[in-house]
Amino acid sequence: MAAVTAAMVKELRQATDAPMMDCKKVLVEADGDMQKATELLKERGIAKAAKKANRVAAEGLVGLKIAGDFSKATVVEINSETDFVAQNEGFQNLVLKTTEEVYNTNPSDVKGVMGSEFGTYFTQSVVKIGEKIELRRFGTLEAKDDTVAINGYVHSNNRIAVIVEAKCDSAKTANGMRNTLKQIAMHASAMKPSTLSYKDFDADFVEGETKGRIEAIKKENEELARLKKPLKHVPLYVSMMQITDEVLAQAEADIKETLKAQNKPEKIWDRIIPGQLARFIDDNTTLDKEQALLDQSYVLDDKKTVAQAVEEAAKKLGGTAEIVDFIRLEVGEGIEKKEDDFAAEVAAQMS
Repeated sequence: MAAVTAAMVKELRQATDAPMMDCKKVLVEADGDMQKATELLKERGIAKAAKKANRVAAEGLVGLKIAGDFSKATVVEINSETDFVAQNEGFQNLVLKTTEEVYNTNPSDVKGVMGSEFGTYFTQSVVKIGEKIELRRFGTLEAKDDTVAINGYVHSNNRIAVIVEAKCDSAKTANGMRNTLKQIAMHASAMKPSTLSYKDFDADFVEGETKGRIEAIKKENEELARLKKPLKHVPLYVSMMQITDEVLAQAEADIKETLKAQNKPEKIWDRIIPGQLARFIDDNTTLDKEQALLDQSYVLDDKKTVAQAVEEAAKKLGGTAEIVDFIRLEVGEGIEKKEDDFAAEVAAQMS
């Protein structure tokens, strides 16, 4: 059996960052064969990582990489169990390198990343950090030609990242829209849109939201009535998807009936009706304003929608632009965190 020296242990530790005693143990098992010892550490590292599989990783960081010419952008979310580990330099480097890998190789899914040579590096890094860490999701937007503008934003806490893509009429407009797109990405980071437009909503989803929101307002009004406070308006709809020509025609007819009942002169109706119709649409599209990026009130000018703000910015450049896609990643979004009952845990261990 080959003698295992302190220098060999040191060399293996430097190469793998594994604990000293583990390095010595595998070197003895491998009869001093450094490559075999390294493989043993990898195998056991993978096994250790697998033992963490039932833990919940809902903390972590996002990564963002944008091409120097703004032709491409990638966002990545990597989760950890604790926020403490997310502040670890090793974890932060893993996020940076993973973002670079996804940006450079354009994998189709997480399995594609983890099944590659880079996946081995990722797993080894997880072992070194010593906590459950997962590449959860990623996305890339890439311009097909020079009339497409792309930009993005990562929030200062590195937990939210957004990339936005706009189709423009010319390369000149696309170049001029970059700053506006960053502002739109900042808007999306704060306002949490889930889709681009109300046109993307599923009809069943809208129907369910309509019933739920109306019932919630009715219950709220019951409490307001008890407190003798002004009641909230109960809408008929929640999305522009439901506002058909027939619905608008009926709304206009109702407005005219109200104006007639108020004895408003018919000659001034044309000045009143457009504003009343706009108010009707505003009251009956709450779902759009909450979840559809283009239909949200723009945070930098709430008198405009995001779509209108983009249109106006492009017009000032002498062209046209339309947001056609965006990706927003927020760390832990949608993950159900486990609530630990410390007292119960101690009692279980003592029983």
